[in-house]
Amino acid sequence: MEANDGRQAQGAYIPQELLKEISKVNNRLLIGIPRERCEAEKRLPLTPEAVDMLTDCGHRVLVESGAGLGINYSDNHFSEAGAEIVDTPAEVFQADLILKILPPLPVEIAFMRPRTTVFSLVQFNLFAQEAFELMMAKRITAISYELMADEYNRFPVLNVTSEIEGAASITIASELLSNTQGGKGILLGGIPGVSPTEVVIIGAGNAGTVAARAALALGASVKVFDDDINKLRIIQQVLGQGLFTSTFHPNVLHNAFRSADVVIGAMRYINTRHRYIIATDLVRTMKKGALVIDLRVSQGGCFETTCCLSREDPAVFEQYGVLHYCKLNISNRVARTTSMAYSNIFVPLLLSLGDAGSVQGMIKSDKGFRAGVYMYYGKTVNSYVSNHFNLSSNNLDLYLSAF
Repeated sequence: MEANDGRQAQGAYIPQELLKEISKVNNRLLIGIPRERCEAEKRLPLTPEAVDMLTDCGHRVLVESGAGLGINYSDNHFSEAGAEIVDTPAEVFQADLILKILPPLPVEIAFMRPRTTVFSLVQFNLFAQEAFELMMAKRITAISYELMADEYNRFPVLNVTSEIEGAASITIASELLSNTQGGKGILLGGIPGVSPTEVVIIGAGNAGTVAARAALALGASVKVFDDDINKLRIIQQVLGQGLFTSTFHPNVLHNAFRSADVVIGAMRYINTRHRYIIATDLVRTMKKGALVIDLRVSQGGCFETTCCLSREDPAVFEQYGVLHYCKLNISNRVARTTSMAYSNIFVPLLLSLGDAGSVQGMIKSDKGFRAGVYMYYGKTVNSYVSNHFNLSSNNLDLYLSAF
């Protein structure tokens, strides 16, 4: 065995298995997964399979009892994966890192320790001003799933959610057009001798692309509108020349709405400069019994008929003879698939966080992760979020340089 200056090389006589265990303990994360207090919310950020991967690397995971029931996983599934099942929210919110789906509630923040780190969505229609101010008072560091980017400046959570909701929108349209749901009795698609269903999609992003692909596969006639000619070029290259694409030309849009059986709103409004809203006058021109599906209700809505809805308003209603489907978080319809997709993103992220040694270290070293931070030790550091709460935004880099 070689020695340096008469000293034994560090770790020379330590078995490899023990070295592995030592490395696990050094950067051990304590992760809490609470049960969502909103009854309609079924999704979870981590499945038992994901928890198993994290605990196998030495991290601790606390799961509140009953958290996985919405995706058909029992406490036993999580326990067998190495999670510690706790009975009360007071226990799970003592973790250093809290992984939620919906924005934290005031009652949940009350359970948190000061300077906790919280991961969640920032759905403004569900994010109370009181909760935001409590987070500031407790010097919480908060990270938004929607704002987190990867090394290619793509938004993994936002994109995968859009893909799931785009596919689900065609399933929803098929159900609501059928007689069983009180629709006109139209088959979404087409058969020989019968005119195909006409589907109009507003937005050529991930949700629009997946929805268009699914509708085309069923034989529907599909038209996609967007203000970005590059997005239209890409979607046509992906789906072929049989797809009709157009910018928001008034006459073209008017004609498309008049003959449409289904209109799907899939514009993205997070961190964008412009906000395009479909006017009520266009919805009025649609056929009686036609269907509008708004995938962006949580971002303010794509249509004038849907953008001013409150939480007390019905999620499915008829206006001008057109059925509107405006349920929040359509990915909840396939909560288990969504949770699996989220786990694929969060496990590598949390393992990288463990390797970085701290949240602060991860923020400094990973530009995409830093983009998701909207509150740093109680200071607002993202203008998109701060503007909603009528607060000024601070420069995160100034705070990072101070530590």
